[in-house]
Amino acid sequence: MPLQERNNFALTLRNVDWLTVAIYLLMVVAGAISIYAASYDFDEASIFSFDEFSGKQLRWIGLSLGLALVLLLIDARMYETYAYPIYAVMLVVLAVTPFIAPDIKGSHSWIVLGPVSLQPAEFAKFATALALAKLFSGYHFLLNAKASNYVRAVAIIIVPIVLILAQNETGSALTFMALFFVLYREGMSGLILFAALLSVVIFVVVVKFAESTVLGMPSGEFAVFIIVEVMVVAMAVVYNKRFEVARNLVLWFAGSGIALWVAAGLCGVELPGMIVMLSVIGVAVVYTVVEALRSRGHRLLIAAFSAVYGVVFMFCVHAAFNHLQPHQQMRIKVVLGIEQDLRGAGYNVNQSKIAIGSGGLLGKGFLNGTQTKLKYVPEQHTDFIFCTIGEEEGFIGSLAVTVLFLALILRTISIAERQHSAFSRVYAYCVASYFIFHFCINIGMVIGLCPVIGIPLPFFSYGGSSLWGFTILLFIMLRLDAARRGRP
Repeated sequence: MPLQERNNFALTLRNVDWLTVAIYLLMVVAGAISIYAASYDFDEASIFSFDEFSGKQLRWIGLSLGLALVLLLIDARMYETYAYPIYAVMLVVLAVTPFIAPDIKGSHSWIVLGPVSLQPAEFAKFATALALAKLFSGYHFLLNAKASNYVRAVAIIIVPIVLILAQNETGSALTFMALFFVLYREGMSGLILFAALLSVVIFVVVVKFAESTVLGMPSGEFAVFIIVEVMVVAMAVVYNKRFEVARNLVLWFAGSGIALWVAAGLCGVELPGMIVMLSVIGVAVVYTVVEALRSRGHRLLIAAFSAVYGVVFMFCVHAAFNHLQPHQQMRIKVVLGIEQDLRGAGYNVNQSKIAIGSGGLLGKGFLNGTQTKLKYVPEQHTDFIFCTIGEEEGFIGSLAVTVLFLALILRTISIAERQHSAFSRVYAYCVASYFIFHFCINIGMVIGLCPVIGIPLPFFSYGGSSLWGFTILLFIMLRLDAARRGRP
């Protein structure tokens, strides 16, 4: 290596955030040990045996360390220069994957290269992050400057999602939704996130309470009407700053509903509850629009639009839910407590909760877990690796893993905030968003708070593609950060 290159590399190493590297090393080592514990079956096989999942994972870890070194050697400017070409290549790979990948449990998402299988969706994460960072680093690029900027940013995120969905890999596709948090950090209106939260609430309420009825309509839809009414009143207070508008809205809600019931009774007509509630919402929306135009409080229009959106989305929920695959519907019903199905869709989660609960405070001890050793928990070395930690290391071990992830996430956010360039900042926030999404959803799956959608726990779950993908994400960020403190 020429002297200049050695000096450049030495400078890079001095500027690398070694605390983050230390957290990374702790996590991959702890992951390998957890995989060994999850796959150990009383045959006293060595953790280093390449016939065991732990040995294979150690091999992937060794290759990942070499990959990390290569990523640190590359000039930081190269990542920005070739961001779009890397993204384009990954899109092509994602597009051809369904045609060349074998069918594995109904999914065509793994490319087989001799003895090695790779999942392109894992590598598309860093490529998409690079492309999004490149877009925001454009000259005078501001997300809110014009609508086309929103279209370009959303397109970068949506295209890989569509291509991965074509592989029948829903879980991997959903991880890219985490990048919308990056758009929020870069100026996207919080109303969009509010709309997403409202959609989730409406979906859960409608599906959860679809069987019982109130006023002749499903309880879920009745509850949505109440939620929308409360939301409109609250937004009127926030946006108008005048409590009389909120008071009038409450009077309109109550008055119009009572008036309709009385009129129907006088006419001897049995008025469906759905018609009454729609009419009440309609009257409130009209009043809100009129008040907004009269007082020039145009922000009140947001309340009216939100009410209309909530009702329309409510009617779309059943169509969207029925469009899901039967096993996906069952997983959602199990999470919401509608169905038990302890021998089917709910089996994994039920056994996982039993394993974690049996660990208690201190756990049963390393290699002493019964649920995991007797293979009661399927996929316990991959997506459900956390249940092995909970059973053998107990609450203390689970807390230690949680603290490690919080430290990594907070460190990543700290690195993002100290960047001088938009490219480095946006990329680092993409990395943080991926970690937050994977950690929250994976733990949520294992303890029954989220549907099982096949999302690995970064650096802990078995798999070379996942480990390489997250290693690339992390070390590109570290290389960009090192360049901030002293570009060679």
